[in-house]
Amino acid sequence: DWVEPLRAGLERNLARPKDYAFPCESVPEGGTGRFFDSYCNWHRIPEYRDYLFHSCVASMAGQFMRSTSAQFFHEHVFCKEPGTRQATPWHHDLPYYCVEGSQTASIYVALDGAPKETAVRFIPGSHRWGQLYYPRSFVDGANYEQDDPRVVSAPDIDACPGKYDFRVWALEPGDAIVFHFLTLHGTTAAENQTRRRAFSSRWLGDDVVYLERRGETSPPLNELGTKPGERMREDWFPILWRQ
Repeated sequence: DWVEPLRAGLERNLARPKDYAFPCESVPEGGTGRFFDSYCNWHRIPEYRDYLFHSCVASMAGQFMRSTSAQFFHEHVFCKEPGTRQATPWHHDLPYYCVEGSQTASIYVALDGAPKETAVRFIPGSHRWGQLYYPRSFVDGANYEQDDPRVVSAPDIDACPGKYDFRVWALEPGDAIVFHFLTLHGTTAAENQTRRRAFSSRWLGDDVVYLERRGETSPPLNELGTKPGERMREDWFPILWRQ
């Protein structure tokens, strides 16, 4: 039921990207197609806000995290146009963020159909590997700069066929995938034959607190008035579900 409203909201991003926060074009010079993403616009785009506040997504997040509450962190929208061959590099989400904790969930909703060849691939159980990998640029796969001895480069997953157990599904509009912030995921460079849009919302559970990472983060949140180890402030990151 929320596919059409979310598509309409995403079209606002695509039509006037500079009106919204953090618009990014991730196809390098000379590449084909378009890989657009943008985030942290939920309070600017009414369709996003309506979905977050009035759908079952907050309830889903809280229950999948086994948390007594679901605190909204931010949304992230994606659009790959036909002809795009840009791979999304293997990564997991937590090192991009200024938070730490184990009760986390991303809820990715497909807004278009996608065959397995171009859909997002996941490595189940990778959130339990006990490792933090550098966040990576979607343009060229380069590591972000972070001064943290715990963070290392991600393994070259595609160089080891058969070593890792992938999960990937052909998606229909409205299909949702829920995954942990530490689950490794990415796509191939297979050409998109049709448009592939998606809306992802990120959620924090009871044990997630603010962390000052030493280096680049995305979203580049700062001056939050929050001390390391404290819960994220609820006036900026609202709790949208309680058990």
